[in-house]
This record gives sequence, structure tokens and C-alpha cells, in this order.
Amino acid sequence: MKFQTNKREYIFSVLDFVLVLFLISTVDARAPGGRTFDDNYYVTWGNVLKLNQGTEVQLSMDQTAGSGFNSKHKFGSGFFEMRIKLPPKDTAGVVTTFYLTSKGDTQDELDFEFLGDREGKPIHIQTNVFINGQGNREQKFVLWFDPSADFHTYGILWNPYQIVFYVDKVPIRIFKNNKKYGVGYPSKPMTVVASLWNGEGWATDGGRSKINWSYAPFKANFQRFSDSGCHADGPNINAKVCGSTTYWWNTVQYSMLSANETTAFKNVRAKYMTYDYCSDQPRYPVPPTECRLNQ
Repeated sequence: MKFQTNKREYIFSVLDFVLVLFLISTVDARAPGGRTFDDNYYVTWGNVLKLNQGTEVQLSMDQTAGSGFNSKHKFGSGFFEMRIKLPPKDTAGVVTTFYLTSKGDTQDELDFEFLGDREGKPIHIQTNVFINGQGNREQKFVLWFDPSADFHTYGILWNPYQIVFYVDKVPIRIFKNNKKYGVGYPSKPMTVVASLWNGEGWATDGGRSKINWSYAPFKANFQRFSDSGCHADGPNINAKVCGSTTYWWNTVQYSMLSANETTAFKNVRAKYMTYDYCSDQPRYPVPPTECRLNQ
């Protein structure tokens, strides 16, 4: 009888262990950074495939259409991250995006645009800042890794002090709030958007390199559908609320880069930045005011 009791206890202990593993995996899938797509986002157009219990989605583009999704909420500040794996091989003319926008003709907008290229050539990442519908603030980088080989994390910090673009936690661009010097600063409630679309008219070699449709459908994968932002959906939203230091991203710690971040920022710009509108003299004989202030 003693042996049988131990055997039963052993069987139950194995079952308990399996149950614990299941619970851990379930909790992990719902943890911050691993939230499901349907919690905070919805499909807006095209072919969007949900994977891994909704913790990952795949956008697809062929000759008929691209695809995209939006956040369910608008935001007035926050720290927004997305893990992205870009389409592989020959992606000239293919544009993958992750950005914040208020939409409309006078939109505020903060852009990550991944510009595909011929196989073997580096994919460029272009950032841009729109204020009241005015953009033309492009800064472009090559990446120090293959963004189509695996997932990497891209982030946008937006608070009352500054906007910072991050790649794998490394700051690559800063746009400071210099309203007191007459420089505009994004202030409209913005939605998070991701998309995959046909940009062959401009994205690669100024539009000279067209899409090779023999590689279609092109597919980009996205993860991390968290909601780290101040909701600004109501018509009477008070900007001071979304600027409150009760939100961690608005605390003094995030009003400037740390010493380590500053070093990384300088290094990545020295090694990997390929275009800066501030240095484009034919386009801007006199650099815009924010160029000096954002140094």
C-alpha cells in the first residue's frame, strides 16, 4: 500500500508540474510587453494574420494591397515600443512603418519608416517629426544588424520635455520641447499605427528601384502590444493631465538622456546616420532653429 500511495503522489506531482508550466506560459503571454493584439489594437486594412495566441501579428503585402493596424486609444504622452521583424531578401520599394499620428491635414506625427532595398544592401530606417502638418525633418540611418533576421525593439518616448527615438534601447534621435524659443512641438492626441505598403515611388534610390513582385507576398511581423501611454480619447482632454509626473515617462529622469545614453547617442549618429535635414544646405541654407537646440 505504501508503494501505491507514493505512485499516486508521483503521478499527481507530475500533473501539478505540467499545470504550473502551463500557467507560467499563460501568464507570460499576458505579461506587459507580451499583451495580446486584441487588447489594445485592431486591424484597419489588408491581410493581418494573428499568431502565437494573439501575441504576434503578421502584415502582408502583394500587388493588390498592403496592410495595417491601429491602437484602440489616442494618447497624449507615453513610451511606445514595438518589436518588429522586417520582410527578408529583395524589398526595394517596400515600406514598413511604426508611428504615432493625430491624422488629418494638420497632423502631429512621429515616424519610424523602414525603407527596403535590393537583397544584400542595408535597409535604411528613416525618422521624421510632423508638427501641424509640417514634416521635412528627416533623419536616416543604416542599422548595425539585419532587421529581417530577427525581432528588434523600436521605441518612441514622448513627454513634455523631449521626444526620443530608440532602437534596441539605444537613442538615435532627440527632438526637444523648445516652445519657449518659438519651435513647435507635437501636442495633439495621437494614435499608434503600423503598416506595410508600396512605397516604390520614392522609398529606394529616390523611386528608381521598383518592387520585385516575384518575392511577394512581403511579410512583416510585430510583437509587444503594450499600452504605456496616457489615454487622450475624450473631447475635453487636458494636456496637463498627460504631462503629469504620476506617469513614469514624465518624471525628471526622462527629461534628458543619461550619461550612458548620451555616449551611445553620439556613437550611433557618428557611425550610422546617413542623412540629416539639418545638414542639407541646398535644402536649408539656414538650418531650422530646432537643429541647434536639439544638439
